Amino acid sequence: MCGIIGYAGHRPAVPVLIEGLSRLEYRGYDSAGVGFIQDGHLHIIKAEGRLSSLKAKLEKHPCLLAVNGIGHTRWATHGIPTERNAHPHLGGDGKLALIHNGIIENYQELKAELLEKGYDFQSETDTEVLAHLIAEGRKQQPDMLHAFAWALRRARGAYAVAMVSPEDPGTVFAARLAAPLILGVGTGEHFVASDIPAFLPYTRDVVFLQDGEIVRINDCSWQVLSLSDLSVIDKKIQTINWDMQVAQKNGYKHFMLKEIFEQPHVIEECLSGRINLKTGTVSLPELQNLPIPERLRIVACGTSFHAGLWGQYLLEQIAHIPTVCDIASEFRYRNPVIGNNEMTLVISQSGETADTLAALRLVHAQKKTVLGLCNVIGSSITREADAVIYTQAGPEISVASTKAMTSQMLVMALLALYYAQRKGIIDLQALNQAAKLLKNLPGILQEALPDMEKTAEKLAVQFSKAKDFFYLGRGHAYPLALEGALKLKELSYIHAEGYASGEMKHGPIALIDSAFPTFALAFDDDLFAKTKSNIEEVQARNGSVILLTDRDVNPEKGMHIWKIPSLYGPFTSFLALSAMQLFSYCMADYLGKDVDQPRNLAKSVTVE
Repeated sequence: MCGIIGYAGHRPAVPVLIEGLSRLEYRGYDSAGVGFIQDGHLHIIKAEGRLSSLKAKLEKHPCLLAVNGIGHTRWATHGIPTERNAHPHLGGDGKLALIHNGIIENYQELKAELLEKGYDFQSETDTEVLAHLIAEGRKQQPDMLHAFAWALRRARGAYAVAMVSPEDPGTVFAARLAAPLILGVGTGEHFVASDIPAFLPYTRDVVFLQDGEIVRINDCSWQVLSLSDLSVIDKKIQTINWDMQVAQKNGYKHFMLKEIFEQPHVIEECLSGRINLKTGTVSLPELQNLPIPERLRIVACGTSFHAGLWGQYLLEQIAHIPTVCDIASEFRYRNPVIGNNEMTLVISQSGETADTLAALRLVHAQKKTVLGLCNVIGSSITREADAVIYTQAGPEISVASTKAMTSQMLVMALLALYYAQRKGIIDLQALNQAAKLLKNLPGILQEALPDMEKTAEKLAVQFSKAKDFFYLGRGHAYPLALEGALKLKELSYIHAEGYASGEMKHGPIALIDSAFPTFALAFDDDLFAKTKSNIEEVQARNGSVILLTDRDVNPEKGMHIWKIPSLYGPFTSFLALSAMQLFSYCMADYLGKDVDQPRNLAKSVTVE
């Protein structure tokens, strides 16, 4: 997830672009750059690191005459965070400059085609491929608009893009497909950006662009066109009555709530290029040069550990790979014995988690293979692991992790399907079914989230006086119970414990009374009857129960049924996870806690 802004108007463009990027920096902060037209020439200035590095460079560059341009702040998805991989990227021999948020799935085949035609690549990014493709299109098309549309029709994946060219010096071209892009309509000036805050100081009039739409702006006009045939689309201007703080959160009260609702898009990003519905196959090219492990060890901390524990069930059930899951801070101190044909998978959102990084180094010291699962390109774990799978979740602002865990679980599911596919132990029909369901998951979750939030709000009020909570689950619901308890204590400071349901009678059930509620997860699977029996044991001791389930259940005294959509096998977990996140969020918000910055917590634990 990156931040983009384009401007065409009467003001000096570069200060407007930098101001907009400062409000988008939460979307990416490993590099930044601007492109603008001045005296008929295209200028590109970019820098590695935070936006301050770009500002320092611009102080030495005269750009006061430019009145249109594009700006970008990057969260790396292709290519490590360096200046050469920063945006904008040039197309052809400086014919155009392009910025991009998203992933071009077929960039490798397009790049091979362009290399044959003699194009020279300066970066490792999929964006430069698209820039050169537009330049190639200009050789065949009557103008830059047609070349822009021609290239985008050939690109597969998700994108929000903006482009400037000396050929149309007062114009910015932009388009979107499965990535956010908004048009800002001003007086004598127009904007495009990935979020409204980028241009909110200048206008509150916006046009919400849809997938498959191109927008062309200059100082005095704007026009929205269909990507398919460049026909004009009639669009309505809407006025936004947000203040700046709300606008940065896209109207959500907190970043955490915004990030929960971003999860359908995160799933799309994570799946992009990894599932082929035509063949019903899973593609993880990062692993093609590594053998299938005879045994897998997962090492992680906190929420990442819970994602790994959830993945353990799938890897054993689907891929038949013996798997153990270790807490990194324990693993690194117990002199672990690692087998010759064993692979270690380390999971970390930031890639800088101190204990997990130490575990990686311990495994490497024994000359064994380490696979990294991470969100941040260029982080320590990604540099030191033998191979890396990126979750592509984009930056998380709220300290409590939400979309990071969703993306980690999704990669674990892909990993299980991929290894089962390579081993030839999964039925083609079952693989197709799983692939289609994962592809449909974003839409199912998107539709379910609003009702989930309403239910969570009601339950939060009902249980707001609780001082303690149990979370129970069996099978792949057990790691979710651990995560649900963690989220509740992180955000609301209510004491909560997650247990495997069958362990209740081995001690914890002594705590159950009318003031000690239980949040139980019971999915429509082979373990439902056993979980239901555990719930009845809680009810027999006057304990209130929130039952999160995808099965029709008759309500009983003291039981609050929370019904969620039912999915194939363990994939119901993605809906259950979002429901628990919303419950924890609503509880903390109702109690007046600082949701985005819980006390005593840091986003990334980089010290032991």
